[in-house]
Amino acid sequence: MAEKEGNGEDGAVAEIEKKIIEAFEVFDHECNKTVDVREIGSIVRSLGCFPTEAELHELLAKVEEEELTGYIHLEKFLPVMTKVLLNRSYRPIPEDVLLHAFEALDENKCGYITKEELVKYLTEEGEPFTQEEMEDMLSTALDPETNTVRYRDYISMMIVDET
Repeated sequence: MAEKEGNGEDGAVAEIEKKIIEAFEVFDHECNKTVDVREIGSIVRSLGCFPTEAELHELLAKVEEEELTGYIHLEKFLPVMTKVLLNRSYRPIPEDVLLHAFEALDENKCGYITKEELVKYLTEEGEPFTQEEMEDMLSTALDPETNTVRYRDYISMMIVDET
């Protein structure tokens, strides 16, 4: 690990690097300090960062080998991800912004959105969700009895504690 001359930043950097290495190792199934490129999004999100797909592709461009192998090496990932965490990049969207977004979609102002409306908005507008992302979200957000998403409850479940 990178050692610097004694200020409080050293401990913080060492702690961040330790977190990154631990997260990386969860996905390093071969125990050879590499992970499948498709796992990087999960690793980044497990560290409390929430990049868009475009930002994730930019991050991948920084850590991929020149000759694309489909694997990311810890030695390339660690300095890039350390900088991301030190700069507090890719922060989660604040609760009030999420609430405002859901309220904008809730045309009748009834506190919920139907499954059909949500699927339409999230697969046809902006940066569309994949089928898998949609299924993951609905498995958590959808009230099976009413087939609706009570968005205030869902937002409460999604909020990340940034301590």
